[in-house]
Amino acid sequence: MDAGFGWNGKFQGVGNGGFAGSISYGGMAAPLARGYAAASTDTGHSGGDASWALGHHEKLIDYAYRGIHEMTVKAKAIVEAYYGKAPSKSYFASCSNGGRQALMEAQRYPGDYDGIISGAPANAFTRIGIGFVWNEQALLKDPASYIPPAKLKTIESAVLAECDARDGAADGLLEDPRQCHFDPGSLLCKGTDSGDCLTTPQVEALRKIYEGPKDPKGKSIFPGFVPGGETGRGGWGAWINSAEPEKSLQYFFGTQMFRNMVFENPSWDFKTMNYDKDVALIQKKLAPILNSTDPNLKPFEARGGKLILYHGWCDAALTPLNTIHYYKEVVAKVGAKKAAQFVRLYMVPGMQHCGGGPGPDQFWGRGPGKADARNDLTLALERWVEDGVAPTTITASKLEDGKTVRTRPLCPFPQVARYKGTGSLDEAESFACVASGAPRAK
Repeated sequence: MDAGFGWNGKFQGVGNGGFAGSISYGGMAAPLARGYAAASTDTGHSGGDASWALGHHEKLIDYAYRGIHEMTVKAKAIVEAYYGKAPSKSYFASCSNGGRQALMEAQRYPGDYDGIISGAPANAFTRIGIGFVWNEQALLKDPASYIPPAKLKTIESAVLAECDARDGAADGLLEDPRQCHFDPGSLLCKGTDSGDCLTTPQVEALRKIYEGPKDPKGKSIFPGFVPGGETGRGGWGAWINSAEPEKSLQYFFGTQMFRNMVFENPSWDFKTMNYDKDVALIQKKLAPILNSTDPNLKPFEARGGKLILYHGWCDAALTPLNTIHYYKEVVAKVGAKKAAQFVRLYMVPGMQHCGGGPGPDQFWGRGPGKADARNDLTLALERWVEDGVAPTTITASKLEDGKTVRTRPLCPFPQVARYKGTGSLDEAESFACVASGAPRAK
């Protein structure tokens, strides 16, 4: 409920990360502090892995979409019974699997929420799982292909040396990594193996991770990861190539999905994945249940719904290219003019999975000055839903020891922040949102 902060008359639903299995008490703290009535659900099971899904189709449906919807319906009824009136507006905000849940609500249950924030959505759930296994096969199927985490700095440094200044600001951040066409072959060892180069099998493994999974005919199944976000606490060392090879998070989520949800075989070996028949199987069996990739958001828009998407460019968990792809599909489906009235996408340079990383990653009112719609995504969404004022630039901040050390404008996609040529690289005022590909300042 409102935890004693005084109800603002509104409701906010909170999603889950990973395979859910617990109520997101921490995620409810912020909306409760803002005066919302808030709710979360474990989606019908307990535990952090996917063993609950083995042989339990109804639990899979609860996890996929039914749990969040039922939570929403019941929570609103409880709010109305407690306060004597229904919430004036309802919002949902979450990241990762919670971002998938957010889009599932917009697609399956457009009447549940007035405004939705979907961060780094795992909406292409099945293809994401395929990508996880692809990356682990690239690194581990042949032991010679494994790239030790100690070499990640070498990779990232080479990427930044080649591409950092291309956006007009040599600041350690790639404003749009799609413009960086880094060749892993440039790191090939000229002599003996060392920490400053990659062996031939390691070069090929890196290429596969950047390219993403392909079928036996070479056709892309899902986009790969972009260069420039390989290091950091939430970087590749945690998600893709852990110091203990089979303890990376992608290995965990990929094998858990296929063992418990696809093949229903706890002994399934990730090295046996077939990118032809197995891909067809997972798509047929799980995509209609777990994926929230339907670009037809016309019913959500027709009832006045507003959607904000965001994704960090340095995300090592879920490729940011997937979110861009989904946004473009929505625009194509509903039309550019209509899309501009209800959906925005913000790509965040230097941010890892849902936060962290070298770039400014705080855009929830924790930067300098009073929180308002210029630096707080939640307030920007409220203003859009309740006042009809669409969000434009959002100022993100980087905090160290509680102090703001860098700010940067987040631009509505496809615009990018371009350095004006003067002023501090750590100040948002030194940048302007321009069309992607526009010439940089001289």
